[in-house]
Amino acid sequence: MANITASLVKELRERTGLGMMECKKALVEAGGEIEVAIDNLRKSSGLKAAKKAGRTAAEGVAVIRVADNAQTGMILEVNCETDFVARDENFLGFVDTVADKAFAGAQTDVASLMAGDLEATREALVQKIGENISVRRAEWVEGAAGAVVDGYIHGGRIGVLVQLQGGNAELARDIAMHVAAINPQYVSPAAVPAEVLEREKEVVRAQSEASGKPAEIIEKMVQGRIKKFLAEVSLVEQPFVKDPDIKVGDLAKKAGAEVVSFVRFEVGEGIEKEEVDFAAEVAAQAGLNR
Repeated sequence: MANITASLVKELRERTGLGMMECKKALVEAGGEIEVAIDNLRKSSGLKAAKKAGRTAAEGVAVIRVADNAQTGMILEVNCETDFVARDENFLGFVDTVADKAFAGAQTDVASLMAGDLEATREALVQKIGENISVRRAEWVEGAAGAVVDGYIHGGRIGVLVQLQGGNAELARDIAMHVAAINPQYVSPAAVPAEVLEREKEVVRAQSEASGKPAEIIEKMVQGRIKKFLAEVSLVEQPFVKDPDIKVGDLAKKAGAEVVSFVRFEVGEGIEKEEVDFAAEVAAQAGLNR
């Protein structure tokens, strides 16, 4: 039997909003596999969706660089421990130095990027500020002839690069703003991986069959809900955030453009930061009991 830890139950509760005992039972039945447990809960309890794994807890900034010809761009995330340091001039200066070097060399391998002087600079900054600082990830976007690459940064924490074929930088920035706000998962329905689609179909079919309706009605229900799912997760099918009367894909088409790709970084996504009871920590250091 899988070891069902309290932290695993806690994560499932946070992601589903269901009760502790229901979550524990689901984990036991799923052999401790949290994604399997979520799918089973969706099938049996009508749970519509679950939050993504990992809380956005780490601090830092996301930055972008775009070439003068607007055909290439880079996005980078650098982390620190507190939002206070994320606003510190020394930290932000370090981020700019890293981003400039990464962009100049089209470098996305963090280990190679940080080798040498940059790592020494990082270590010195850690000593000065007193917080751990790390360059987490970088991604490079390069379009073919006729491509337009541009991006958008929201509050320093969400960075987006969008690549269009045709159009202009203003359109790419507007679509990047939409991606920052709405967080689509794929460019288009055709880009949704087959395994993701099959997994969703399985869940939707199990939910539909629970209704007790005839098979032909169930099939229509499944097709309708899958179509809705594809529209919800696909950028080009979403209502444009600045004008909900037009879809993003139609907005691009109207400007003679096509959305090719996008990259979205949100600071700390997928990183779980330990929650600290500062009062307890101080009391412990002082040798006091609470």
